Amino acid sequence: MGKVIVVTSGKGGVGKTTSTAALGAALASKGKKVVVVDFDVGLRNLDLVMGAERRVVYDIVNVIQGDAKLPQALIRDKRLESLFLLPASQTRDKDNLTAEGVEQVITELKRYFDWIICDSPAGIERGATLAMRHADTAVVITNPEVSSVRDSDRIIGLLDSKTLKAERGERMEKHLLLTRYDAARAQRGDMLKVEDVLEILSIPLIGIIPESMDVLRASNIGAPVTLADARSAPAMAYFEAARRLEGETLPIIVPGEKRGLLDKIFARRAA
Repeated sequence: MGKVIVVTSGKGGVGKTTSTAALGAALASKGKKVVVVDFDVGLRNLDLVMGAERRVVYDIVNVIQGDAKLPQALIRDKRLESLFLLPASQTRDKDNLTAEGVEQVITELKRYFDWIICDSPAGIERGATLAMRHADTAVVITNPEVSSVRDSDRIIGLLDSKTLKAERGERMEKHLLLTRYDAARAQRGDMLKVEDVLEILSIPLIGIIPESMDVLRASNIGAPVTLADARSAPAMAYFEAARRLEGETLPIIVPGEKRGLLDKIFARRAA
């Protein structure tokens, strides 16, 4: 059975869709069978980042309402044989997502894929709670700014109360992915430092994605950054984050700094 990951945050524009595509492509490039699922009904951006917007015929709402079978709605990536997309609808609203329908779709996807990565809409409304409901693991995306971190803290509360794991009294595995990080700006006090974010949210860090035009360029050509330029700094950070998702233990280096994150935290506590 496949593992379900929800990529979530409280605030919009922090990089959920970009991260969903990048992590999905990173896992698929290692031979895993991966599907990325867009839960942002009404907006639908994941197909753009994946370069598949002109290939969408059916979507998740069509599958839930019985207008199409799941294999009809799945779109195979043009570059990776083992990477698929299940798009959201652009013409419906989030009320067309039903708890029963989402459960059926996720259950079926788990039979065929190693990883099911759900791209959650921002906020705490219906689409977001349905995206996280069946998750085994959550990747919480945040920028190093106070409002983003505060909203992510609220999402962590929902993950611990609104999921099936929470209902069963089980612990939801959560990871933090810090995006758009600029070490120079953090040093000047223009944004939060990594250790400040960790102190507030208190969940394990899975990766730090540096601020980079490479991410924007990849989105503009319709490709996950891990496929558009695998040697770029953000792509390498996403590849390492994907390895940590698979259970590998890797040191985390703060972009733009020479010391490892653990060294910095221990030095700060000693002071």
